[in-house]
Amino acid sequence: MLAPVHRYRSADEDSARWIGFPFRDGDIVISTRSKSGTTWMQMICALLVLGTPELPAPLTVLSPWLDWLVEPRETVYDRLATQPHRRFVKTHTPLDGVPLDPRVHYVVVARHPLDMAVSLYHQAGNLDRVRLAELTGQPAPAGPPRERLPVQQWLSSWVDREVDPRAELDSLPGVMLHLSDAWARRHEPNVELVHYDDLLADLGGEMRRLAERWGIPVSPERWPELVEAATFGRMRERADRLAPDTLGVLRDRRAFFRQGGSGQGRNLLDASAQGRYRERAAALAPADLLTWLHR
Repeated sequence: MLAPVHRYRSADEDSARWIGFPFRDGDIVISTRSKSGTTWMQMICALLVLGTPELPAPLTVLSPWLDWLVEPRETVYDRLATQPHRRFVKTHTPLDGVPLDPRVHYVVVARHPLDMAVSLYHQAGNLDRVRLAELTGQPAPAGPPRERLPVQQWLSSWVDREVDPRAELDSLPGVMLHLSDAWARRHEPNVELVHYDDLLADLGGEMRRLAERWGIPVSPERWPELVEAATFGRMRERADRLAPDTLGVLRDRRAFFRQGGSGQGRNLLDASAQGRYRERAAALAPADLLTWLHR
């Protein structure tokens, strides 16, 4: 097992919490950028591993976000140690910040960055910042909240922002860093890339593909109910059990599953702004990745 190459830290995350994690044979690490299909992939893993839509615990308990500072590291480790089934663990850390173990499967979900950014914008408005600060030991926000830019104006500024990608992973440079690293590893036998639009287009086919790659047997008669349980609409109906919010950081759990579609980000930008996006993306990621990502 190799040590992570980079350490990623923010006010509420620290990838160093992965160092020393006792992996087990067959573990699955779900590595995504925010609002790129993380909860969707966690649910798919839960359905494949457990073989039933009736989960024994809330999804975020079954599949904790290991880097998140709102719970002590030892608490998360202990909870995972008691799980008798194959574990599937969430992270927003790129693969170069996670220990890579040949016994473990790593799955990276990619979404069109503009769509991801729009979902991120709406997610930011749904967070209880006071509760989040309380859980992470940060000072509570003071004064009234800042007025937010309209989503179209915000998205255009998000495209243009020049930042350190390792410090701001949810920026456009950060997204491209995460995906470029995964793309370079796509031929490794235990790394799998999944496109968000493929989940939209053929959810059952993608679930079967992953089950085969991970050696998870599923009886044919169970497939219809498992695929139905992983649809966006069904997950939204079960937001109280599936939204990543056992500690009360979301104002509205159903709003976490807002639309789940594709193309909304591109539709918000005019031709000039779309051109700027294409130029920025071309400077940040390899052409073959962008062809796959933007199809």
